[in-house]
Amino acid sequence: MSDVSALKKLVEKHRVLKQEIAKVIIGQEAVIEEILLAIYSGGHALLIGVPGLAKTLMIHTIADTLGLDFKRIQFTPDLMPSDILGSEILDANREFKFIKGPVFANIILADEINRTPPKTQAALLEAMQERAITVAGYNYKLDLPYFVLATQNPIEQEGTYPLPEAQLDRFMFAIELNYPSFEEEVDVVKSTTVDKQVKVTPLFTAKEIVDIQHLVRRIPVADNVVEYAVGLVGKTRPNNGKSIKMVDEYVDWGAGPRASQNLVLAAKAHAAVNGKFSPDIENIKAVANGILRHRVIKNYKAEAENISVEEIIASLL
Repeated sequence: MSDVSALKKLVEKHRVLKQEIAKVIIGQEAVIEEILLAIYSGGHALLIGVPGLAKTLMIHTIADTLGLDFKRIQFTPDLMPSDILGSEILDANREFKFIKGPVFANIILADEINRTPPKTQAALLEAMQERAITVAGYNYKLDLPYFVLATQNPIEQEGTYPLPEAQLDRFMFAIELNYPSFEEEVDVVKSTTVDKQVKVTPLFTAKEIVDIQHLVRRIPVADNVVEYAVGLVGKTRPNNGKSIKMVDEYVDWGAGPRASQNLVLAAKAHAAVNGKFSPDIENIKAVANGILRHRVIKNYKAEAENISVEEIIASLL
């Protein structure tokens, strides 16, 4: 199949996929779109939202419709690296045998990742970066495709271990979940308070997802679009000669080169699902919030004046 035919097929399957997810998840279209863009691009996503917004159900439903193996890990203060990676045990023949942990799946839901100590966070982040883990000196490859979708509760900060900026940078997207509208909440209550379970149909295989990731990377990009992405990321860095006044005034640290890479990759995926054979500057702008949100670090002045990261990114766009 040619790349043009494969792109046309992706547009149709993406449309059907969103309809299938909508059988279970009411609203949150923008959130689902960004999660799917991360998956098509081979990136990981961090979901930030208060409890009760169906983050777990959403990720489980997406995994089911994509036909991928799914595991949920509840991060707690006493969780150890071996609890997620796996460990070696002595079997009946007195030989060491490796028992795989929940990290061995296609989609991992890392629930409340900021509740666990840095040592366990780091173990997961190695798996995210390398698509492999090391236990007792042995290296174990993880099955592809491999995605970590982590959740974080923004309101409870007591007893948490916030992810350091360098580790946050491993996530392609940071996605904010907002409360549903009145009409959406009415529909949610109606659909979840009856004795009826909705089943979704798997629409992809693991191999098809890997093929889509390769297809997205093969999409050509014009030089001016790459330069726009790199220039946009450069403007997030204060006092570098290219930054705007708002950035110099309210930003401590800007985004690094990984943000430029992710902007271009996500723009390719965004163009692909919208039936375009090459991304333009509008595609870069469409994904900029999710890519830059967790990479632009505000200073104390921004906190004191209640300036949001979204306002800073909007001023750049």
